[in-house]
Amino acid sequence: MKLLLDTHTLLWFALGDSQLSDQARGLIDDPAHDMCVSPASYREIAIKIRLGEYTLPNRYEDFMQKAIPGNGFEILPVEFKHTAVLTTLPLHHRDPFDRLIIAQAMVEDISVISSDDAFDAYPVRRLW
Repeated sequence: MKLLLDTHTLLWFALGDSQLSDQARGLIDDPAHDMCVSPASYREIAIKIRLGEYTLPNRYEDFMQKAIPGNGFEILPVEFKHTAVLTTLPLHHRDPFDRLIIAQAMVEDISVISSDDAFDAYPVRRLW
């Protein structure tokens, strides 16, 4: 099964953070699942580093290399069909990065691993 990681899920997994639920960790660790990361996530992280909202234990590029391809995660490219959904997606969730992740999950019909219950207002399956 293909699963899409929310930004905080990617960070918490890569950092070994205890905020990641046991179920989420189990899903990510299960080799039967293909893990995907949206470019929205690494863009959000980069922007929040610049704004002083995040700090990483090492250089951004090194961290991302280890966190995404180093864990065997696939990058789910943003396509027109994903951004087209944004033109009509209700504004239940106003975070533009999360909205893109939601749109990608809807179009690709894949579940999202996220603790953010705001995702539940959309027709996506959220796992946590």
